[in-house]
Amino acid sequence: MASAPQSANLPLFYKDLMPLNSRDHGEWKSKTTETASWMVGQHAIPLTAEEFVHASRNYPIVFSVADNPVPLALMGLNEGVNTFFDDEGKLINPAYVPAYARRYPFMLAKLNANTEELSLCFDPTSDLLGDFAEGAALFENGEPSESCKATLEFCRNFEEAGFRTQAFVDELVKHDLLMDGEVSIQQQGNAQPFVYRGFKMVDQEKLRDLRGDVLRSMNQSGMLALIFAHLFSLELMSDVFGRQVQQGKGPVPVPAA
Repeated sequence: MASAPQSANLPLFYKDLMPLNSRDHGEWKSKTTETASWMVGQHAIPLTAEEFVHASRNYPIVFSVADNPVPLALMGLNEGVNTFFDDEGKLINPAYVPAYARRYPFMLAKLNANTEELSLCFDPTSDLLGDFAEGAALFENGEPSESCKATLEFCRNFEEAGFRTQAFVDELVKHDLLMDGEVSIQQQGNAQPFVYRGFKMVDQEKLRDLRGDVLRSMNQSGMLALIFAHLFSLELMSDVFGRQVQQGKGPVPVPAA
């Protein structure tokens, strides 16, 4: 259900990457849109730890089953189902949108594998950037515009949040707190419950059994609050399932005898 969204070469959403520069894109502009086409059919969106509290009001937060678990906001319980964005990519109801999704089509990436330096890049297949007559200029007199600087700062903050999220997950793994998750949802009129697996969640029994000094350290660092935000958010599984059914995107039921 919640495999880490990734491809062999490019992260989720991105079909290509190109460095942004004043030589090739000096006259380009960026435009806003009310339809995020890249969100259509995406059921699991990467989440940073500092977004847990905001995201937990709308989405179940789980962890991917990859060797290096990634926190995910579930917008649907089935592959290819997003109950928060319609088929045009428009947000159906007001809800928190993860920074990972708001960052697109930009991202910071290494241009040289031999250096740690990151450059601002973009997906050239996106229709949000180009030589438009209207929009926010990316460069002014050959220098990054205020809009471009703001985008760069957002991407930098996202990368820094990613490092903090990795440290948070590393602590969970260190203390063996992640377990295989399972949720069973019984729909009225259906013979069998729908069972969802394929994700990880915090093991509450192991959490309760942690030594006092470890729990105290987690509380002081703010990690404990993030864990509880994750655990409380799991109650929204049935809500997302209900949204799928209401939108006609739910799994096919087995009639009761």
